[in-house]
Amino acid sequence: MRVNRYEELQLAAAAIAAATGRDRHQAGVVLGSGLSEYAATIPGGIEVPYVDIPGFPLPGVQGHAGSLFSIDVEGSAVLLFAGRVHTYESGVMGEVVFGVRTAAMAGCHSVLLTNAAGGIGTGLQPGDLVAIRDHINLAGHNPLVGANDSRLGPRFPDLTHAWSLEAREMIRQTSLELDMPYKEGVYAWFLGPTYETPAEIEMVRRIGGDLVGMSTVPEAIALRHMGVRVAGISLVTNLAAGISPHPLSHDEVTETAAMAKVRFTRLINALLPRLVVPPA
Repeated sequence: MRVNRYEELQLAAAAIAAATGRDRHQAGVVLGSGLSEYAATIPGGIEVPYVDIPGFPLPGVQGHAGSLFSIDVEGSAVLLFAGRVHTYESGVMGEVVFGVRTAAMAGCHSVLLTNAAGGIGTGLQPGDLVAIRDHINLAGHNPLVGANDSRLGPRFPDLTHAWSLEAREMIRQTSLELDMPYKEGVYAWFLGPTYETPAEIEMVRRIGGDLVGMSTVPEAIALRHMGVRVAGISLVTNLAAGISPHPLSHDEVTETAAMAKVRFTRLINALLPRLVVPPA
């Protein structure tokens, strides 16, 4: 018998609970390009390969691993997703958001989405960490297209506060405590896998975008559909097309991510105790 998506998510959450010995998790973190290795550095983390979770899609992009880790943060359980599936890999939106929906089904009231992004905004440079203030969907896709299951969320969710102000304040306070500069920006989502043209980047700049990338937005939409508090941090790995003086490449993305990994992991480590606190 074929199960529906809600039941698939229940099965995946149950498998995570069985594999980790933790019935519920309070928060989750999706690790973007080049950051997957961070999950394995946390002492006491319990690794669960995606292949062992029913229905879980497997990432196919360099720099994205294929496991989640359950860790303890001051007595609270947190899920770290080492790798994500992008829309351009299959075009199946249910697969793209399956991981974050499973996090919500597993009890996560808050999820931090991280990514590697091209920088457009004034003053942004490779290596900058930028909190996502809002997003622009330029991919022509939405994970909520199709029949709505009211057990997951409403037919027409409001995205006025898609990116939690409360969570952004957590990121700001944590950055200041670590003596790290705090920056915010608007993330524009393109489908990929091609990088954007200079004309497209100029369009994004004119409509208010600061960052550009190929992920994150569908996850944020699906999470808000389920009532989860969403935070986001982009690592600027390159200047976008028309701004950068040389051709763009995925190697540049992963190299910059590796160089910034120490600062990024310091920020996440310090942020996690705040993230596990339920929304006000």
